[in-house]
Amino acid sequence: MFLDRRDAGERLAEDLRSLAGQDVVVLGIPRGGVEVAAVVAEQLGVPLDVVVPRKVGAPGNPELGLGAVAEGVEVLDDRLISMLGVTDDYLRREIAAQQDEIRRREAAYRGNRPPVDLNGKAAVVIDDGVATGGTAAAAIQWARSRGANRVILAVPVAPAEILGRLGPEADELRILHMPEPFYAVGQWYDEFGQVSDERVIELLSKTRNGS
Repeated sequence: MFLDRRDAGERLAEDLRSLAGQDVVVLGIPRGGVEVAAVVAEQLGVPLDVVVPRKVGAPGNPELGLGAVAEGVEVLDDRLISMLGVTDDYLRREIAAQQDEIRRREAAYRGNRPPVDLNGKAAVVIDDGVATGGTAAAAIQWARSRGANRVILAVPVAPAEILGRLGPEADELRILHMPEPFYAVGQWYDEFGQVSDERVIELLSKTRNGS
């Protein structure tokens, strides 16, 4: 469906072309989402920044998400937490650990640069795809908490049920493809290699330097 993340970014940028020249900030979700977001920001001629959400892992099964957090934001699945009997003590420790990791990553990615001001602007949250929507929901809420007056989630690929999950969170969803059945984001890319922290820093640095 997509050759690689650059191809996905170019096709998303075409879909978002009407935003060119407006008061817009593109927010990439690290790490793969930043590769896609950088292409969109470049082609629309708007600033690029990161939003760093993290999954809140279940006890003994960190891949099972109890929700997700971003800086100052918590989006938790209360039904699942209750069903698994997760204690508040565990939850607070896990959330604190993820918030620490968020701060570490933000400092590494941005260096000495402050976050791009979102107040009164449209924020376009971009990832290389969405599977369950937990981290995307936290990213959307983070953008809104920073004063964005409109939040658009734009992704190349996601399952159809994401419309119900994230439709109420975002002002607008831009999803290029919603294939069924949907198993994993990577299956819809010919090339879907890991993106390093160094690559994220490089992409943000290029934008910062105007190159």
